[in-house]
Amino acid sequence: MEGFQEFEPIFNEPRIGWAKNSNPGSGLMDQFLMHIFAPDDNHLKIQVTDYHSNTFEAVKSVMQLDDMRDCIGIGGSWAEFVEYLVASFKAEDVKLVLEKLSDSDARDAMANMSFGLFKAFKRTKNLVLQEKEHSLQLTKVISAEKERSENIQSQLGKRQKLEKMNSSDRLDVSGPPASNGAQNSPDKLAGRDPASTKVTNRVVPAFRRAKVRGALLQDIEDDKDN
Repeated sequence: MEGFQEFEPIFNEPRIGWAKNSNPGSGLMDQFLMHIFAPDDNHLKIQVTDYHSNTFEAVKSVMQLDDMRDCIGIGGSWAEFVEYLVASFKAEDVKLVLEKLSDSDARDAMANMSFGLFKAFKRTKNLVLQEKEHSLQLTKVISAEKERSENIQSQLGKRQKLEKMNSSDRLDVSGPPASNGAQNSPDKLAGRDPASTKVTNRVVPAFRRAKVRGALLQDIEDDKDN
């Protein structure tokens, strides 16, 4: 059976209800402090005091608490039962049967509760400091990531702007040749240079025609003389 190896001390301000046959004595105070802790792995100790003249205590072993679990009829694991006990101790309507301590035992119980409360305060303070340190580290990491993201966005913006400018320059450079090509089309060149259209229709000179193979040509003047 498991015990109370990792049981965290509990401090609470209980609501006191005296039994009819009890004799709380004189000097009854309105406020009480309750301390529940595990002095060892097999026992649970409950102390209640008004730091005046009324101090009470009860000690329960693991076996006693397990028998109480059977009587109440709570199933589940031992860890679940311990959670049930913790919730009950923190509730305002819990009823405990405690024995009043003598003067010396009462003083010891009050001193133990005071030191226990101080230790709980230190533990809570350390946890708060750890959480603050962790939060500070996270803030630094988030700030660094934000700055890094802003730098990346700035570089991307500059790159996109540069690419846009380069693209615009390429469009300006490629535009004129297209227009020149249109202006220098064969049809327009032919219209500007009429001589170029007559090259293919030039008349061959007579002295060249005389050399055509298979043809006999006579001079016109010779024919007239004859």
